[in-house]
Amino acid sequence: TVEIMEGIVAPTSGEVLYKDEPLGRRFKEEAGIQFQSTALQDYLTVSDVLRLFARFYRHGMPREELIEICALHDILDQDSRKLSGGQRQRLLLAIALVNDPQVIFLDEPTTGLDPQARRNFWDLIREIKARDKTVLLTTHYMEEAYLLCDRIVIMDHGHIIAEGAPGDLLAQHFNDVVLELPADDFAVPLDAVNGATAGAAGRIEIPTSDVNASLRELLAAGIPLGRLRIRGRTLEDLFLELTGKEIRG
Repeated sequence: TVEIMEGIVAPTSGEVLYKDEPLGRRFKEEAGIQFQSTALQDYLTVSDVLRLFARFYRHGMPREELIEICALHDILDQDSRKLSGGQRQRLLLAIALVNDPQVIFLDEPTTGLDPQARRNFWDLIREIKARDKTVLLTTHYMEEAYLLCDRIVIMDHGHIIAEGAPGDLLAQHFNDVVLELPADDFAVPLDAVNGATAGAAGRIEIPTSDVNASLRELLAAGIPLGRLRIRGRTLEDLFLELTGKEIRG
C-alpha cells in the first residue's frame, strides 16, 4: 500500500491522487521518501552523498539548512559505510528532504534504533512537521504513533479498521484504565478477580472503569498492592483489541 502511494508499485485497481492529480512529475518533484532500507554508493562521505542527491532535483533545500535540521554537522566527513544506526537514519532523512518536499514518506524509520537514537529521531520529525510539511509515517511502535501523529490509520490484512486522532480513537473504544500487577504478587487464580488476565512480561492486567471497587476486590483476595501500577489505555491496547492477539505470519 505504501509503495503504491509512493508511486513505486502500480495499483491493481483504483488510483492515487496528489493534489487532485494522478501521480506524475509534480508529485516526484514535491515528494520525499525514506525507505526502510537504502543502498548508498560506496566510498562517499556524508557530504558527498548530500551533494549527489541534491543534483537529482531542480530545486532543493539549502544545504546548510538541511545539515542543521538533520544534525549532520559532526559527521559530514565520515564514510557513509561507517555510520551508526542513528547517524545513518539521519542521513537517509536528509536525502528524503533534499528537494524540500511538501510530503514526506517515512517507512519505519526508527526500526532497530536504540531508545536514545529513536527519541532524537522523533525530535527531527517534530521539527519537520513544524515546517508545515505533511509526514506519512509507517510504524509498528504504538507509542511513536501516539506521540508523533495528528491522525492515525490502523490497517489489518490490507483494510483500514480504525482512523482518527489518537485521543479520539482511544475515547471511542475505551472508558476504563488498566491495573497492572506482577504475576508473582497474584497468588490466587485469575478468575478470583473480575476481569483479570495474564498480560505480557509476567504481569496481570485488570481493566476497570471503577478503580476503587477493583482495589477493594484485590485487597479482599489478599493480594499485595505495593507494586500495583495504574495506566491509561494506549494505542497498543487498541491495536490488540481490533486485530486480536494471535501470532501473525
